[in-house]
Amino acid sequence: MFLNSILVVVTDLAAGFIGNASFRRHFHLVLSGVVLFGPALSLWVSQYSIFANKSHYLYRKFLRSGWGWTCIFVGSFVFLLYFSVRRSLALSLRHLSRLAVAGGLWVGFRRLLSLLVNATGSCYQPLSASLGVQLAQGQSGLGQPLLLLREGETKATCLKSGMLWRGYEVSEDAFLLCLCCLLLAEETAVFGPYLALGGPSGAPLRLLFLFCVFLLGLWVFLLLCLLAHFPQFPTQLLGGALGCLGWRGLYQGWYRLGPSWYCPGRPGVGLLTTKSSTWNKDEN
Repeated sequence: MFLNSILVVVTDLAAGFIGNASFRRHFHLVLSGVVLFGPALSLWVSQYSIFANKSHYLYRKFLRSGWGWTCIFVGSFVFLLYFSVRRSLALSLRHLSRLAVAGGLWVGFRRLLSLLVNATGSCYQPLSASLGVQLAQGQSGLGQPLLLLREGETKATCLKSGMLWRGYEVSEDAFLLCLCCLLLAEETAVFGPYLALGGPSGAPLRLLFLFCVFLLGLWVFLLLCLLAHFPQFPTQLLGGALGCLGWRGLYQGWYRLGPSWYCPGRPGVGLLTTKSSTWNKDEN
């Protein structure tokens, strides 16, 4: 009973904060500020910090499979929330389809960026040290090693062969973290108004909600770590901007059309038969 009381208090506080209209209105602005000014943290953080190592446990176990973690926790929360209240498999699957759409956006983004990088970049093979020094001294007298351009190489094959790749890039990590943060905020924001309307909530549903809140905090933390310890301002800014643009196009654009055969609708629609859409009006 004691642990359950703590669970109820913690989830009520977290749900009230995330479900607040001001949070829903301004969270994307806060995230944009983090991406814009986060690289400035590199002036103060230590290069010997454990987070300055890309082999850190959090990077290996969470960042590289960030979309999978987001789908597991958000998908479980969304399905249990809608199915436990309405007992409608069709309604639950309709709301789960938002994750499928976001997953398609993520896959399409990665493939598009791969084509863009391969089209705008070039692969270079460093010459051997002795030959490079001889040629450089013979041509310019500077003694700098030379690079040999390799035509027809993709970035993947170039790096796999131990050569150098140079070209324009957009940070996939920044895109994924921004998109996952905004998606988590949107999907979990319904829980606060849902509890305020007296919706039933057992311990499993509350635990899943807390896992989603924890994941949201983890993604924001990892985003700050990447910006502070591995600052790549143009590429990370573009990645974050595309992540915010994808969220705005889906949640602030398409999903506002309402549920239909071509649109899953916004989070919370159809959850309760009474006052089910009143909390959405506070956001507009």
